[in-house]
Amino acid sequence: MAGDFSQTTLGSLLSFANGRSSPERTDGLPYPVYGSNGVIGYAAEANADEASIIIGRVGSYCGSLYISKQRCWVTDNAIRATARDGNDPRFLFYLLSTLSLNSWRAGSGQPLLNQDILSRIPASVPEPEEQRAIAHILGTLDDKIELNRRMSETLEAMARALFKSWFVDFDPVRAKAEGRDPGLPKPLADLFPARLVDSELGEIPEGWEVTRLGELLELAYGKALKAEDRRDGEIPVYGSNGQVGWHDERLVPGPGIVVGRKGNPGIATWVATDFFPIDTTFYVVPKGKCGSLAFLFHVLRTHDLASLGADSAVPGLNRNLAYMSSQALPAAPLLEQFEGITSALSRRVSRLADESRTLAALRDTLLPKLISGELRIKDAEKFIGRND
Repeated sequence: MAGDFSQTTLGSLLSFANGRSSPERTDGLPYPVYGSNGVIGYAAEANADEASIIIGRVGSYCGSLYISKQRCWVTDNAIRATARDGNDPRFLFYLLSTLSLNSWRAGSGQPLLNQDILSRIPASVPEPEEQRAIAHILGTLDDKIELNRRMSETLEAMARALFKSWFVDFDPVRAKAEGRDPGLPKPLADLFPARLVDSELGEIPEGWEVTRLGELLELAYGKALKAEDRRDGEIPVYGSNGQVGWHDERLVPGPGIVVGRKGNPGIATWVATDFFPIDTTFYVVPKGKCGSLAFLFHVLRTHDLASLGADSAVPGLNRNLAYMSSQALPAAPLLEQFEGITSALSRRVSRLADESRTLAALRDTLLPKLISGELRIKDAEKFIGRND
């Protein structure tokens, strides 16, 4: 088991200090500002060095954990911790994640962690050299997961930018109207007209139709599925706030679109696989005038569906009001081109998500074994080799 791991306390491994009230925050500033639930903005100054560990101090995020790869500001809702005496900060971050810090909280009303509580928590650690090796193994997996997340964000941004250019700003049409090269292959450029015309929506490309969302799609009701009724499986379950679990039976074949109905109304989420939307959601069923699911997804994101509320104490989306919203619709060949391009991007995002789930499962298997000493470094390297 732990063998030559040393028995100690967190106070011997880490220096703790309370955060301070947040400075003014705005986008574009260099230093992330951490509250108890992660980054909440950016500031022009920092009060913590890189490799600082941020621990949620009060409230529902008491015991939450983050580590900053750069200098940052830690607010008074959190505690900042720095490694002492050559101990590896990333190893200590992983160690803290195994200690169920929330269970050490004090206070019968408002949950609270303080420096004294944290300092007295017992821990078992190897020498710093082995700490660094463990941190490298786990960190490599986390770094790849983070890289996949950033790549997915880039691919999704590309799809959004393409939709905006073609179907909101009408860039190819404007270019042709002004005698400029639209920058597209000729067969694709030929699908865009060369002038804009007036409509009830303002200027739209000549030949495009103004229609209603209700003629393009149906917002079908999800189905009730309580957490206790979900069975282990690979089908994602979606609520109005995103994925809420897994099940072994699909309700809708993928890919598809989930739209928040109750609680978080109007938020459209793309789902690449078969899925099960619960009764706080709608799912999209395309109708005759539009066969492009990708086009409908981006259309829904451009409409202010959240403002089309149902008359209820709980915020909700009135689908009949949504159906009345107007939309400019291009001809089918252009929709087919958009579907083909964005579907390729979506498949890449889906593959990255699958890879990240596999990496996360590997990390979650290794982490407690490495941190406890049940699995030593040489064995872990062999384990990873079998899973490459």
